[in-house]
Amino acid sequence: MTDYNVIVVGFGPAGAVAACLLGQAGIRTLVVEKTRTVYEKPRAIAIDHEILRLFQNLGVAEAVLPYTAPFTASQHFGAEGQLIRRVDMVPEPYPQAHIPSMVFTQPPVEAALRAHAASFPSVEIRLGTAFESLTQTNDHVAITLDDATTVTARYAIGCDGASSRVRQAVGLAYEDLVFDEPWLVIDVMVNEAGACKLPKTAAQFCEPARPATFIIGPGLHRRWEIMLLPGEDPGLMEQEASVWALLARWITPADGKLWRANSYRFHALVASEWRADRVFIAGDAAHQQPPFIGQGMCQGIRDVANLVWKLQAALAGDTTLLDSYAEERGRHVRTLTSRIKAIGHAICERDPERARLRDEALIAQGGGKAPHVTRQEIVPPLETGFLAPGVHQARGTLFPQPWLTQPTGPIRMDDRVGTGWRLVLDGRTPWPTILLPPAVVSVAIGPNGDHPEQDGVLAAWFDRHGCTAALVRPDHYVYGVATGPAEIATLLDACFGHLHAHAPT
Repeated sequence: MTDYNVIVVGFGPAGAVAACLLGQAGIRTLVVEKTRTVYEKPRAIAIDHEILRLFQNLGVAEAVLPYTAPFTASQHFGAEGQLIRRVDMVPEPYPQAHIPSMVFTQPPVEAALRAHAASFPSVEIRLGTAFESLTQTNDHVAITLDDATTVTARYAIGCDGASSRVRQAVGLAYEDLVFDEPWLVIDVMVNEAGACKLPKTAAQFCEPARPATFIIGPGLHRRWEIMLLPGEDPGLMEQEASVWALLARWITPADGKLWRANSYRFHALVASEWRADRVFIAGDAAHQQPPFIGQGMCQGIRDVANLVWKLQAALAGDTTLLDSYAEERGRHVRTLTSRIKAIGHAICERDPERARLRDEALIAQGGGKAPHVTRQEIVPPLETGFLAPGVHQARGTLFPQPWLTQPTGPIRMDDRVGTGWRLVLDGRTPWPTILLPPAVVSVAIGPNGDHPEQDGVLAAWFDRHGCTAALVRPDHYVYGVATGPAEIATLLDACFGHLHAHAPT
């Protein structure tokens, strides 16, 4: 027997969500975190509907939502101040039953996640306790802490940030994807007068003289990310006088209170390997990406959402899925990072002539006007891993969550159907009884099914993808799709035959 089933090192957002997921599954878990309190200043600022859906599944969304607001469209302005691109979110009806892009205030959200993790009887949390070292055997991990105690577990997850000691302890290394730019991140709590002076949407000022980003946070929180120029000392640029000099084109010290100013090098890094036997890494321990579409924290939470249901299966005796964690998340992070890098290189262009050509190319791409893209189309599907054979366009995509109608009022699909393995059927036509593996729930959504939907989101999804059934994984990604009972039988056999005929519980 080990002391725990899983040890989570690090209690930031990714570690806290991992602890919540493990606690919800009743898995004996220890969380160790070297600090005692949540960091009091904001770092991450954006989340999306996939993460809000996960918070909904965990039962923590209501505690988080008061500290969020819709992410306004981001207007990209070119070298001459002209609009060259608009990045927004997908329109209603929202595919995940949540606002697709949100800004949030990290300290209270992180505190809510920590409190929720602590509410599970199977989760023990040790704050003010640091990871020191680890050893592994064939059946467990032994972790030594800075209080000289050693604890054991079947598995361990390193969620301990960019300088991860867990990653270093097991010899995993970052691969540099070649992006390295110095920026200053500034957070201000403006007053009403200051808010009135500022743009009403987010903005990217793609100006060769000094590229800058402006984001409207919840309430009166406003953020600037401003590129540092060659020869500028990051430490000096963090000082209050320098910060207000940079902000002078927008506001003055009379318009608000400086909350934070920190210099960073925006990197594109990803771990070459994400697993060393029984030890996994996630979040910033596994990757860093530039912040230009606000996906850094989202990526870390996707990591643990992908990993925990596979660990749950492994603890139940089926370890066949564990290698797919690194395969799936590694490819996803690389693809998304390459897209963010392309956006970042365009924003960071400092040569005036190349900036002019960039602006012309974007306008031409939009047919003579600024092109409009959504943040959701920038985030890729899963491209590889534990997915059905073939190359169907729906395979590996995030499955929608429609609002269902019921006598007491509308309800989100996950709250009615659950979140394990699901065979979701197009309920516009009748279906025969389908024999399912024990842990798969079948539900037909539509006028002739188990539940009618409110806005036609799922019907449109089935029509767009040319299918009538989808086998959906516990993390809401589509394993595969089918049309008719015979194809469903083939799909189920491909999935659960691979899992030794046992679905993860």
